Amino acid sequence: MTPTPARKKTFHRNRTNIYDVIIWVVIVTLALLTLYPFVYTLAGSFNDGQDFLFGGVWLYPRKFSLANYHVVLSDPRFWVALRNSVLRTSIGTVLAVVFTSCVAYGMSQKELRFKKFFRIAMILTLFFSGGLVPYYLMINLVGLFDSFLVYIIPTMFSVYNMIIIGVFFRSIPEEIHEAAVMDGAGEYRIWWSIYMPNSKPVLATVGLWVIVGHWNSYMPTLLFTSRKESLWTLQYYLMRVIRDSSLPEGIEGQLAEQITPQTVSFAAMVIVMLPLLLLYPWLQKYFVKGALGGSLKQ
Repeated sequence: MTPTPARKKTFHRNRTNIYDVIIWVVIVTLALLTLYPFVYTLAGSFNDGQDFLFGGVWLYPRKFSLANYHVVLSDPRFWVALRNSVLRTSIGTVLAVVFTSCVAYGMSQKELRFKKFFRIAMILTLFFSGGLVPYYLMINLVGLFDSFLVYIIPTMFSVYNMIIIGVFFRSIPEEIHEAAVMDGAGEYRIWWSIYMPNSKPVLATVGLWVIVGHWNSYMPTLLFTSRKESLWTLQYYLMRVIRDSSLPEGIEGQLAEQITPQTVSFAAMVIVMLPLLLLYPWLQKYFVKGALGGSLKQ
């Protein structure tokens, strides 16, 4: 018996609904698996440290306490690390976006001399590296070791980000560039006044990548400084708290009885994550548009 059109429509609708349910179950499961570590960390950070040792704190604090946050926020090393991370992220991101976009503008112009050579030379760096030891020796040679500039100068340019921005720049009509040249504008003026304002989505996307990279990085502190506290960043501070149970001195009395290194590290994790959690929704409207535009436009 051949199914009627009405039966076919009902069958396809029911089959689609089944697939939708399966997809939603998978999505919700993955979302919970992704979200739960944060929930567990948040619950542990607000729980009494000694009580946390007994286990059983899974979704919410069993014995609420702000002692862990009090310890972190009263630690002078935390504020030094916060200052360094904020300065590193803000200065490094601005310089990286400006410098990388400037190179991307030049590489997107047909009139650039030796353009093929520059392209090959830069692309080779994506596949081959001199290695850590030569890089360390170069950092020492140019005087960046144990300097705050070691966080800024090596990150001012990224070939991958340059390619993304350059593809977006090439999507801007050439007639705009030609009209600006006829009006007497120089290349720097065209780049800054025309290309930069019209590329906000891709610049915001690349800027977000650079921000996350700076904020989450601790290796430069570990490798290219003598690890003195004046150059600590938040991630390095967090690593010391987690790995070495490095708590501030002078904790005693009732406060010392309410904390453990683990719960203090949970509180530090939450504080370190908070800026990025607040920043992502603000830049989300640019993220998809910028990433797709920089990848697909020709």
